[in-house]
Amino acid sequence: MHLNNNLSKKILAWYDNNRRALPWRVSKKSTKKLYYRLLSEFMLQQTQVKTVIPYFKVFLHNFPTLKSLSLSNEAKVLKLWEGLGYYRRARNLLATSKILVNKHNSKLSKNLNDIKKLPGIGDYTANALLAFIHDYPTVAIDGNVKRVFSRILNKNENKIDFNKLIEINKKNLFKTKRNSDFVEALMEFGALICKPKEPKCYNCSIKNMCRYFKTDKKFKQTKILKTKVKNYNIFCYIDKMRDKIALTKKHKLGFLDKFYLPTIKKLNSNKKINNWNFHSNFKNSISNKKLNINLYYKFSLKIPSQHQWFSLKKNNEFIPSFTKKIFKKISKIN
Repeated sequence: MHLNNNLSKKILAWYDNNRRALPWRVSKKSTKKLYYRLLSEFMLQQTQVKTVIPYFKVFLHNFPTLKSLSLSNEAKVLKLWEGLGYYRRARNLLATSKILVNKHNSKLSKNLNDIKKLPGIGDYTANALLAFIHDYPTVAIDGNVKRVFSRILNKNENKIDFNKLIEINKKNLFKTKRNSDFVEALMEFGALICKPKEPKCYNCSIKNMCRYFKTDKKFKQTKILKTKVKNYNIFCYIDKMRDKIALTKKHKLGFLDKFYLPTIKKLNSNKKINNWNFHSNFKNSISNKKLNINLYYKFSLKIPSQHQWFSLKKNNEFIPSFTKKIFKKISKIN
């Protein structure tokens, strides 16, 4: 599984002429480099670049430095993360910032295993940070990188040991003394040229060394499994006289834990609900989860157990956008 000697040179040349202007790409000598890269890598986990950019900018406006983030609290960080999904990332980012500032003088270790000990940092993110911060000769193997290599070899990703591939070709891949640029160039190339669907093969600068392009017997890519839609019933207790709704953190919707929501019950089928008024059915996506929701309501002056009253009209800081969507629907009840 030897790669062409000119692969890194070709991809870097393409990158120099075609890379996107992204806010976290700063000078190698910049003092902001560690914080910008740390923040962007946490945000980019399971999330597209175009979605992350506005969140990244707002986050920097509120926390311009790693130290300012480390001094913050979870509630404020989660609020800024609202709508980005995968809220555990936000908690891990905050925890990592505190560790780096308080225990490591705002420095990142050069040891892969030490970096992986930080909250929320696995093998991919650790390698990415090693490359971006320390210009270390390593490859952060994400979906884009796997796709580029698998097409070059014309082999299914499941049949390639990517770590072994990189180790075998290490001298050729990292002979340019632009290690961090090469890592980023590979990912950028996969995102813009070697795309999952309709790759831009005829505009590709490495097509002459790509077996996928040269052969009619192209490998079959692994199909991406569709996300299953989950059915939920949401029950809203409303005090109509005071324009209030009862919310709770005991809602059993794990990926929105620590946020206030109405009462939620997961169901596998639509059943008739007694003593509740049916409001509407709607679909919603949160992170990578697709929800099919039946919304019910009941007027009540008594607060249910483990709930708190919240105004339907005031802008409550610690309410996720998902709950605010329910607020809009419920507030239209006569």
